[in-house]
Amino acid sequence: MTTTRTTFTLDESLAEQARRLGVNISAAAREGVSAAVRSALASSDRAAYEREPEKADDFWADAEAWVEG
Repeated sequence: MTTTRTTFTLDESLAEQARRLGVNISAAAREGVSAAVRSALASSDRAAYEREPEKADDFWADAEAWVEG
C-alpha cells in the first residue's frame, strides 16, 4: 500500500488530552478518514440506487432453474 503524508490542524487542548491518554493521533486520524470515506461511499451508493433502483429481472429465475436441473 502506498501512503501519502498529510497535515491537519487539531485543537490544542484536544491534542494534549490525546497525548495524556496515550491516543495515537495519526492512527486515530487514519481511522477517522477511513470511516468518513466508508460513510461517503455508502451515501453515494444509496443515492445512485435511489436514482436508478434495481428492477426485477426474469433472467435470474430461468438461470437458477437451469442450475438446479
